[in-house]
Amino acid sequence: MTTAALYRAANGVREATARRQFPTYLFFYHCASLALAALPGTRYKFSMLDKKCTGDLDWEDVRYFAALARHRSLSATARALRVNHATVSRRVARLEALLGRALFERRAEGYVLTADGRAVLEEATVMDSAALSVLRRLDAGVELSGLVRVTAGRSLAEGFLIDRLDGLHGRHPGIDLELIGEVRLLSLARREADIALRFGHPKGSELAGRRVGTIYFGLYVAAGLHAEPDALTRLPLIGFDREADSIAEAEWLEQHFPGRRFALRANSQIAQAAAARAGFGIALLPRYLADNDRQLAEIDFDAPMLERELWLLIRPDLTKVPRVRAVADYLVEIFRRERQRFAGHSQAVESEALEVQPADEGAPGA
Repeated sequence: MTTAALYRAANGVREATARRQFPTYLFFYHCASLALAALPGTRYKFSMLDKKCTGDLDWEDVRYFAALARHRSLSATARALRVNHATVSRRVARLEALLGRALFERRAEGYVLTADGRAVLEEATVMDSAALSVLRRLDAGVELSGLVRVTAGRSLAEGFLIDRLDGLHGRHPGIDLELIGEVRLLSLARREADIALRFGHPKGSELAGRRVGTIYFGLYVAAGLHAEPDALTRLPLIGFDREADSIAEAEWLEQHFPGRRFALRANSQIAQAAAARAGFGIALLPRYLADNDRQLAEIDFDAPMLERELWLLIRPDLTKVPRVRAVADYLVEIFRRERQRFAGHSQAVESEALEVQPADEGAPGA
């Protein structure tokens, strides 16, 4: 953009903002002003409006606003940004006060963007994408050092992975790991994590993916209860909370035990395993979590048991970042080595070749 064009952009937006015709552009006006000031050999006189915009605007407020627009609730946004909900509310309120416009309507179903909010979000999304692009360029270092964030379900993270990651530290002492055990899905595209271990490959996703194994499940009760007469039909169930209807484990239990009472619900399979040990009833658990637990016993069931494919997902631009690639390759190695553990004692394990999606040539282990 030429100097003249920058002048026109800055002055035009300033005049429109002063007339309050385009209030949503108030906090973007100072970008053109700063660009003008940075041009060699040019002088740009900052007005009081310039100084107010550049002095008052905090780009973190914009980031919080975009996150709230995406998640639609203070609590979900706070979890995603790892802050408390009061911080989210304060940041968004400050941005609304600066713009002089309400950006959200507070409704029962959550935070809904106003017309001004939608206009601001369109511009904020461009800014956010540009910032992410800069950060991705910084990822392209060649050293095997730095932070790598791995997200997985809590039971997989705490009941399996954590005990097997010490070898990675011995092999690459400069790599720092952040293991995030979450029920919710973190976004790789938005850099909430670098590597994700998830059930299934998201349809239409641009992520590089590799199937690293199959998780087999069984029905378990406290040791001794499995031998009681009619235990399978008499004992209540242990399962996920009522909001987890879309989880495959919850759907499987509903399909095979319709109308059965749940003595305890929890959103963690580690908690469900503990409840089964305590005698609350029958829990559908992954075999890697329950088969080697002497306080649990499996109940025979005639119908085919649940099986779920486990995939390692990674952003394509990170497949060639050495530290991220090293962690991904180590995870693939763990799952290859532990195939028997996932299948459990009662499953016949075939020596399957781990699959790589044809479209994902940059996938780990390829």
